[in-house]
Amino acid sequence: MAGRLSGKSALISGGASGLGEAQATLFAREGATVLVGDLQGDKGNAVVETIRAEGGEAAFIRLDVSDPESWATAVSDAVSRFGKLTTLVNNAGIFHPGGILEETKEGWDRMIAINQTGVFLGMKAAGDALLQSGNAAIVNISSLYGLMGSPNAISYHASKAAVRLMGKAGALEFAKRGIRVNTIFPGQILTPILGDITPEQDAAIKASIPMGTVGDPMDIAYASLYLASDEAKYVSGAELWVDGAWYAGQ
Repeated sequence: MAGRLSGKSALISGGASGLGEAQATLFAREGATVLVGDLQGDKGNAVVETIRAEGGEAAFIRLDVSDPESWATAVSDAVSRFGKLTTLVNNAGIFHPGGILEETKEGWDRMIAINQTGVFLGMKAAGDALLQSGNAAIVNISSLYGLMGSPNAISYHASKAAVRLMGKAGALEFAKRGIRVNTIFPGQILTPILGDITPEQDAAIKASIPMGTVGDPMDIAYASLYLASDEAKYVSGAELWVDGAWYAGQ
């Protein structure tokens, strides 16, 4: 089913690597124009060059998801460059370990600013442009750690749990206004963020996955593709777990 996003224009935060790179590449292959937003300029531009080499249309913009002005600039650029904005993927995120006694105020603030406040600012900044499109979709990337606890990641749990409820609130707020809002909950996926977890955490997580393996970024990209497409026109406020049946056993 080629062209599942034909006529769509997407802004993807954290689009320079990992899950964001996979989503940007797949969205472009399926016909969307894509604005890759990230702080990693070299990697972001490399993603754009890959998309263009495949015949897609894409551009890069520096995006600090914790900064309202940076979001406003990105949304304005998407609209002026592509003529409209129909799709927002709030994908940017960070992780660092730290339990209640180990986490610092500085670490907490940074995690919340990027993982939680960044999602709010993205939806807020893009809201008017998405409403004007009349047929828009927001896909928020949370985590299974937004649904379940662990002993050593208090700020990450807090940030990703907030993304879950923001998705539900957004779905209800925009239900009759032409914007669908859905949330994906990745399990353990093979991305650069895994480099920030301890070997003990990594082993414990893998041992908990019923399928016995970690996921690929394209597993998340295909889930996001469905939610961003008109195939999901009656889907809003949904929670999609992409986790190798991990959460099924909780």
